[in-house]
Amino acid sequence: MTMTRNDEGIATGSFQGLRVLDFSTTIAGPHCTRMLADMGAEVIKIEAAEGETMRTRPPLRGHFSTVFGGLNTGKKSLVLDLKSPAAVDAISRLVAGADIVVENFRPGVMRRLKLDYGSLQQLNPKLIYCSISGYGQTGPSAELPAYAPVIHAASGYDMAHLSYQPGRNRPDYCGIYHADVLTGVYAFGAIAAALYQRQRSHKGQHIDVSMLESMLSLTLNEVQWSQFEVAPPSRPMFGQVETADGYVMVAIASEKTFQGLVRAAGHPEWISDPRFAKYAERRKHWKDLMEGVEIWSRAVTTEQCLAELNAQGVPSSAYRTVAQALGDPQIAHRGALVEVEDGGGTFRVMNLPFRMSGAHVAAGRRTATLGEHTVALLKESGLSEDAIAAFAGKSKVAERR
Repeated sequence: MTMTRNDEGIATGSFQGLRVLDFSTTIAGPHCTRMLADMGAEVIKIEAAEGETMRTRPPLRGHFSTVFGGLNTGKKSLVLDLKSPAAVDAISRLVAGADIVVENFRPGVMRRLKLDYGSLQQLNPKLIYCSISGYGQTGPSAELPAYAPVIHAASGYDMAHLSYQPGRNRPDYCGIYHADVLTGVYAFGAIAAALYQRQRSHKGQHIDVSMLESMLSLTLNEVQWSQFEVAPPSRPMFGQVETADGYVMVAIASEKTFQGLVRAAGHPEWISDPRFAKYAERRKHWKDLMEGVEIWSRAVTTEQCLAELNAQGVPSSAYRTVAQALGDPQIAHRGALVEVEDGGGTFRVMNLPFRMSGAHVAAGRRTATLGEHTVALLKESGLSEDAIAAFAGKSKVAERR
């Protein structure tokens, strides 16, 4: 029985009972708080009446975005105008019973709104307050605007990637926002650590997460190479080989896998060939080796190529689209995808990439409509009927957009 099936009978998440006030937008912050929600926390997403920008991102079905849904499913929705003193009062009431605040405004914005850590910590000394920003909360770059592609460039990541592309000198634009997703995961980990520390100290704290530093953490080798006089990195023992109908990535990271590769290619004699027998010589003649391998691989299909490589124990994979990867039986076996719903219908999102034998880990099955929980949450906070009616009017307008 898989761990996924074991989890089906577990109703409690690790963060059950925790309340999170989520002021974040776009990707990094919402990704962090979606993880908290998947682990059982009650996450209250606070938005302006028009809703955050991701609500308009395609694919759209009847004005409901599945991209937004994937980042925010399982959360509650509270509409407030943060520039309104009444809204700040409502948030102050909610903070008293909250455990975590997550925000990713530019540094200084929350302070001007009187919703910064210093202000809210006075209302709740146990509050864990996580700020996500491009460059950190202080320093010469702190107030610079930042989006993932800018951080990719600023961190050196794009140029490090380019150095592994022989014959190219123009950096790529990467439309997959590594910086946002990675920073959200670091924020999640820091929050978990702060929760553990709070068990002993009974005090909260401010967490300052930098996208720039998060991206730099991906360049493990390059951070070291930048500090010393070293030769430019040679081509790694990884690379694509062409087949009759596509490409396959192979990773030749040991003697065993090298020997498996040349056997798969029908050239076991290359194991003792002076050009390839020793690791150092093999790196020098990597191009010759791969050209020889491709004489074989181009004559077979991708499926046939992978069958031979797998039989020889060579780490390899076809280059797949995301749609093809999602169709992998391993994904189904793991229960990696779950169906959720919003006002536009149903769609699938990824579950978190880990399972726990003693806790429920799963995406919430529904994405709230804009402002759906405003009245209930304001009533819970103890606001007057008149105040609630004023807020509710704004929420109803927002829901019809």
